[in-house]
Amino acid sequence: MKTRTFLTGCLLAFAAALQAQNLVGGDLSMLPKYEAASVNYYDMQGNRIGEMLPFLRDEAGFNAVRVRLFVNPTGATGVVQDLDYVKTLARRVKEAGMQLMLDFHYSDTWADPSNQWTPDAWKTLSDDALAQQVYDYTRDCLQQLKAAGATPDYVQTGNEISYGMLWGPKGTGSPKKCYTNNDANWSRFRTLLGKAIEACREECPAAKVIIHTERTANWSATKGIYERLASVDYDIIGLSYYPEWHNNLSTLKTTLQNLKTTFAGKPVMIVETGYYNNWYPQNASYNFTSTWPASAAGQKKFLDDLVALIKDMDHIKGLLYWFPEENPYNNRVYEPWYNHGLFDPSTGKAVEALFSMKDLGWSSGVDAVAATPDEPSTVLHTLDGRRVNASRQLPRGVYVQGSRKVIVR
Repeated sequence: MKTRTFLTGCLLAFAAALQAQNLVGGDLSMLPKYEAASVNYYDMQGNRIGEMLPFLRDEAGFNAVRVRLFVNPTGATGVVQDLDYVKTLARRVKEAGMQLMLDFHYSDTWADPSNQWTPDAWKTLSDDALAQQVYDYTRDCLQQLKAAGATPDYVQTGNEISYGMLWGPKGTGSPKKCYTNNDANWSRFRTLLGKAIEACREECPAAKVIIHTERTANWSATKGIYERLASVDYDIIGLSYYPEWHNNLSTLKTTLQNLKTTFAGKPVMIVETGYYNNWYPQNASYNFTSTWPASAAGQKKFLDDLVALIKDMDHIKGLLYWFPEENPYNNRVYEPWYNHGLFDPSTGKAVEALFSMKDLGWSSGVDAVAATPDEPSTVLHTLDGRRVNASRQLPRGVYVQGSRKVIVR
């Protein structure tokens, strides 16, 4: 019993050390589709990359991966991540020793500021029944992920929910949106979030809950959203920042500084960012091609400038790039070409921007945990406390051995 108690303390300390890291990484939700199509990725020297997750971890400094989840995905471009898909990818993330951020869309398709439509299977539910369904669905997904060895470390209860979530069936004439200058639908929104977070706290009590919005260019709106959600039990403010929609770095800096002052104690993560490596969209709200050309060089300069802005802001705890694995070279996996990826579309080689986030200096390592004195050196434990024998071939993953961590690759 004494050994078990000691080991439990070690594992909790190990997990806490992992979660105390600032996150560097990206949303890699399409990676399995590229792999299934045998798409080749190359390093900057033209050598084929065997396994992407270890490459990103060891070469690009990624310590976290974000994965989106749809209820019943439509199968349209990029909307393919059902629970079975996510369980498989998420387990790989954990086995690679990386942090997992689960992004619930609570939708059958993209959930963003313009689209927060209720899944078809839920569209006839009353508000009370819908809240219960959100709880049941969230709880079931987390239970299945835990059983698959893929417990999330961070959970987004909604994606870019600046105007609320689960507005009703797509095409409804009176979507239940939330605006900061109007009280309508906010109580409903808080209830839905509360039920989602209740399930998170029950099933994954160590996971940090993120509320993700994207009014980054509008401080008044951002402030109004999080003020109205003050009674909700969440941990981290998550933001999207794309300069073509959210303006320049000065605007971002103002929002980030104001968040620190106004919502003291709430860490902030930029959970989505990116920039163009080729053509620039004509419908963009802002054109920064004179500052950051739509090219590999401009993409790197954008990320370098962003990293320089946030690296010394102590309340910023994460930076994740959206869709770095995009690789249109000689394939049609994702159409239309989104043009944000960190691989050259003409060669499939990694571009310099892929390595820019390493300059944040946020360690991808963890502090060693204390040893259990009476354990032989061949004994390892998984992070959930299972004892395994180091003399046998082990699955890839992170293990605790005596006073150190062991990564099996």
